[in-house]
Amino acid sequence: MKRELNMAVTILLSLSLFGSLAFASGGGSVIAAKPLGVEKDATSFTQEINTDLLKVLPFKDSRDFKNAQKGFIARGEEVIKDKDGNIIFSTKEFDFMQNLKKKAPATVNPSLWRQMLLVNIAGLFKVHDHIYQVRNYDLANLTIIEGKSGLIIMDPLVSAEAAKAALDLYFEHRPKKPVKAVIYSHSHVDHFGGVRGIVNDDDLKAGKVKIFAPYDFMENAIAENVMAGNAMSRRASYMYGNVLPKDVKGNIGAGLGTTTSAGTVTLVAPTNIIKEDWEDHVIDGLHFEFQLTLNTEAPSEMHYYIKEYRALCPAENVNHTMHNLYTLRGAKVRDSKVWAKHIDNMLLKWGDKSDVLFAPHHWPSWGTQDIKKHVAQQRDTYKFLHDQVLRLANHGYTMDEIGDMVKLPAELDNNWASHGYYGSISHNARAIYNFYLGYFDGNPAHLHKLPPEPAAKKYVEFMGGADNVIKQAKNTYAKGEYRWTAEVLSHVVFAEPDNQQAKALLADTLEQLGYVAESGPWRNFYLSGARELRTGVKAMPTPNTASPDIVQNMSATMLLDYMAVRLNPEKAVGKKMKIGFNFTDTNELYTLILQNSTLNNRIGLDDDADTRIVTTRVTLDNIMLGKLTIAEGVKNGAIKVEGTKGKFKELQGMLDDFEFWFNIVTP
Repeated sequence: MKRELNMAVTILLSLSLFGSLAFASGGGSVIAAKPLGVEKDATSFTQEINTDLLKVLPFKDSRDFKNAQKGFIARGEEVIKDKDGNIIFSTKEFDFMQNLKKKAPATVNPSLWRQMLLVNIAGLFKVHDHIYQVRNYDLANLTIIEGKSGLIIMDPLVSAEAAKAALDLYFEHRPKKPVKAVIYSHSHVDHFGGVRGIVNDDDLKAGKVKIFAPYDFMENAIAENVMAGNAMSRRASYMYGNVLPKDVKGNIGAGLGTTTSAGTVTLVAPTNIIKEDWEDHVIDGLHFEFQLTLNTEAPSEMHYYIKEYRALCPAENVNHTMHNLYTLRGAKVRDSKVWAKHIDNMLLKWGDKSDVLFAPHHWPSWGTQDIKKHVAQQRDTYKFLHDQVLRLANHGYTMDEIGDMVKLPAELDNNWASHGYYGSISHNARAIYNFYLGYFDGNPAHLHKLPPEPAAKKYVEFMGGADNVIKQAKNTYAKGEYRWTAEVLSHVVFAEPDNQQAKALLADTLEQLGYVAESGPWRNFYLSGARELRTGVKAMPTPNTASPDIVQNMSATMLLDYMAVRLNPEKAVGKKMKIGFNFTDTNELYTLILQNSTLNNRIGLDDDADTRIVTTRVTLDNIMLGKLTIAEGVKNGAIKVEGTKGKFKELQGMLDDFEFWFNIVTP
C-alpha cells in the first residue's frame, strides 16, 4: 500500500500558489557535486551596468519612501513561530538591506535594491481613519477594515500563524473587536491561506463571519497548480530563491514581497460569491461596491470600493511593479488586454471618488489625482505591451526578437511602478506573443528542433569541441557579454555534464546576470542556477500546504484527473479495466476507465465496472493526509471492495512518482 499512499501524497504536495511552498521535504535521489567555487564579486562590467542606471533613473524621487512609511505605528514581533517553536517568518532576515540603507551594493541592480528597501518596511500602518495594514509579515499585506461593529479582514496571508501574528499586532494598538467578514480578493494562496488564524470554527458554524470571494474562487484556489504541480513547484524554488542565502550576493526578495511564511495553509469556503460584473453589498454597515475582474492577475479576482471611506482596492491588478503576464514558475499566460480593460473600467467608475488606494501588496497611494495617475500608468503599461507586441508580430517579428525590441515610452519608463521588479518587459512580451500565436515562430527550421541534450552535442561538435567553446567563452565573459556566454556554455554543460570547467564558468556567468537583473525572480533564477552548478541539486525542507482544508476542498474529479496525468503508458499497454467509486457520505459516484493506455473518469457508476470501491470522502481524505492506509481502511471496514479484487492495486503499479528535485541547469 506504500505506492497507493505515495500517490495521494504526490497529489497533495502539488497544491500551492508558489509551488515552493508545496513540499514538506525533498524526496528521492538528490544529486550533490563537489563545490566548484563560491560566490564571486561583481565584475567591472557588472558594476558599470549598475552604475549607469543611477544616472538615468529618477532616484531623487522619494515619494514612494514617504508613502511606504506613512502612517507607521509599530513594527511588532520580528520572528513569527508556530506552536512547536519553528520559525515560520522573520522580518529580521532581510535587515542587512536596511543596515546598508539606500546605497546599493555592486552585486545588486540599484533599481531592484530600491524596490526591496521599500518592500522590507514592516509593521502596522494606518491607511485611513478606519483602515489599517500589517505589511511584510508574509508575502502579502493583511488589511483590517473597521466596520460599524467589528472588523472586515482582507486577504489573510499564506499561513494561519502569520495572519494571527499580524492581527495580534493590530489588537495591540486598536480596540479588540470581532471579525465580521473576510474578503478574498483573488484565488492565490497568499490571499486566503491564513484565514483560520483570524476566524474560529464556532463563529463560522454560527454564521457570524461572512466570507466574500469572486466567482469560481474555490475551483481556481486549488486547481492552478495540480496538473503541472511538481514541475511548477521545482521551478518556483528557483523563482523565489529558496536555496539562496539572504545576503547581497543572494536572495534579497522577489519584487512583489520579501518571501512567504512557512506555516499552516488553511481554507474556508466563501459564504458569498460575487457573480456579476458589478455588485453592491452592505458588510458590517459599510457599503461595498465590487467589480468582478476574471482572467486578470488571477483567473478569479475582484476589485472593490468602500463608499463611506472613499477607499479603493484594485486587488493585485494594480501594484508598485510591472506584474507577471507569465510567471516564471510556470502557469497559463494572462490576458493583458482584459487586464488593462478592467483597470480602465475601475478608473472610470471610482477614480474621481477615491481618496485612498490600498492593495494586498506594497504601499498605498493617497489623493485623488495621484491615485488616478498611478492607476492609469498601470493600465497603460499592460496595454502598451499588448499593443506593441502585436504590432511587431504583424510586422513579422518573432517572439524572441520582440522580447528584446519592446521598450516602454519615457513617460512609463520614468514611472517606478512600471518597472519589472516581479514581471519584466522581456518575458511579458514573449507571453503576449505566446498568448496569441503560441511558441512557434513560423520558421520551419524551428518546427522540429532537436531536444537539448543531442542538440548540445551537435553544437559543441560544430563549434570545435568543448575546449574551444570554453576558450571562446572565457573571452566573451571577459568582455562582459554574459548573455551569449551563458548560451554557449549551456550547450557544453548539456553535452558534457561532468565538464567542471564549463560548469564553473557558466555559474560565474549566470551570477553576473543575476547581479544586473532588475526583476527579483530573474535574479533568483540566475543565482539559483549558479548555485546548483556549483553545489549540485540538494533537497531542502520546505513547508507543507497539504492541510486538511485544502484536501477536503478538492473535488473528486480533480483527484482522478491528476491520477491520469501520472499514468505511465508503457506500463498500461494492452490493459483494460473499469473501477467504480461510491462515496457514501457525499453521494458521489465515479468510474475510472483504463483503455488505450489512457485513463478517463466520468461521473456515475458504470454497471460493467470490474471493481467497485465503496467508501466515504472523509476516508479518502484521511488516506491522502497520511492518517490511514488503504489496507487499514479495508481491514476496519471503512473501505469495501466489490467485484474483482486487486484491480486498484494493479492500476497503482502503472502510475509514476514524480521526483521533485530534478535537474534544471544540467541534463
